[in-house]
Amino acid sequence: MALEYDLLNENVKKCQYAVRGELYLRASELQKEGKKIIFTNVGNPHALGQKPLTFPRQVVALCQAPFLLDDPNVGMLFPADAIARAKHYLSLTSGGLGAYSDSRGLPGVRKEVAEFIQRRDGYPSDPELIFLTDGASKGVMQILNCVIRGEGDGILVPVPQYPLYSATISLLGGSLVPYYLDESENWGLDVNNLRQSVAQARSQGISVRAMVIINPGNPTGQCLSEANLKEILRFCYNEKLVLLGDEVYQQNIYQDERPFISSKKVLMDMGLPFSKEVQLVAFHTVSKGYWGECGQRGGYFEMTNIPPKVVEEIYKVASIALSPNVSAQIFMGLMVSPPKPGDISYDQFARESKGILESLRRRAKIMTDGFNSCKNVVCNFTEGAMYSFPQIRLPTGALQAAKQAGKVPDVFYCLKLLEATGISTVPGSGFGQKEGVFHLRTTILPAEEEMPEIMDSFKKFNDEFMTQYDNGFGYSRM
Repeated sequence: MALEYDLLNENVKKCQYAVRGELYLRASELQKEGKKIIFTNVGNPHALGQKPLTFPRQVVALCQAPFLLDDPNVGMLFPADAIARAKHYLSLTSGGLGAYSDSRGLPGVRKEVAEFIQRRDGYPSDPELIFLTDGASKGVMQILNCVIRGEGDGILVPVPQYPLYSATISLLGGSLVPYYLDESENWGLDVNNLRQSVAQARSQGISVRAMVIINPGNPTGQCLSEANLKEILRFCYNEKLVLLGDEVYQQNIYQDERPFISSKKVLMDMGLPFSKEVQLVAFHTVSKGYWGECGQRGGYFEMTNIPPKVVEEIYKVASIALSPNVSAQIFMGLMVSPPKPGDISYDQFARESKGILESLRRRAKIMTDGFNSCKNVVCNFTEGAMYSFPQIRLPTGALQAAKQAGKVPDVFYCLKLLEATGISTVPGSGFGQKEGVFHLRTTILPAEEEMPEIMDSFKKFNDEFMTQYDNGFGYSRM
């Protein structure tokens, strides 16, 4: 029998995905037993109570049930601009939402994405170099599938990193080349560290072919500065690397000092030779931002300076799945072209969007302050994205207890936290971290009114844990 464990593809068995790993499975078991679980392990806003934006749901509802457009009472249930947008998107399809689209996505929606990018960056964008995808994750997998030829090919990935990258690289049989973010510098990126990582990989016979940046960071929550992005792009130019810009949290910014700047804008601002030679693939999604439409699986990637023959091969890979989800493509069109001032739905849309983002900003502060009030916990402020990544300085007694239990220390801590409080997090070891340093990742997504109680519950558990395992022999730390 081919589907015996011993006969499985070894790359599948090597694959690890901590966000839905041991902690999540244990939390699911406890939930079945009747325990209240707060799932902060994954950036899933609607699952934690965020309400969907009204306008995009109205438009997609009409596209899903186009017979409503023929009902004489439709104008009593839906605003005129939602009706007009639904008719617009249906006109772009070849048979409604039940029909395949082009493998790159609907040309009309790709045009809207290109116009959004041009407004954002001030530089032209070509719809033919934009692919719509089933979430940004599928786009990342498509590109890595084209880049990785075997274990001799390496991908530079930030550590800590979102495990989509480590899992996909393992699945495709490539080699992950880590570069470490500096926690003491608010998870900053040091180009000297990049050079060392590449040199070490090459000394092991690995051909480093691409570099991943996650901006704003996941799980670390930092925003890269323009100066840092320029350094990264120069580095990619000198080392002949394609830059994969994971920019899915670009709308999630919780401070004013360091706004989001796209990799493409910085690249174009740098001028020749960089703007014509650095290869860049940038990713975005409807899952994050103030939309939070994770289950809709809408995403895109835009290619810059990728040779036409390579674009043809990437199209071939995309065409294997025939077409991305059409309703998700419409969500993407609505995200990049939302209601404008003067539209009937604009005031409600703006009010809902502003309310979500302002609440997220407040929750980021509540959570950071809460962690920093705990014994042996230190946490950088969440500048962007949806996560907090505190360092947990574990007493040696806890390290010994974890060893006896056969657990990685931060897994041990997170399991104890889950059992005591119902708070489901992800241990930092699932994202990568420096030897002997331990973290956990939690989303900042629980309802704002519940956040003080959650942080009080965390503090009570943590401080009791530290007292229980403190044997007077010190703590783990940077």
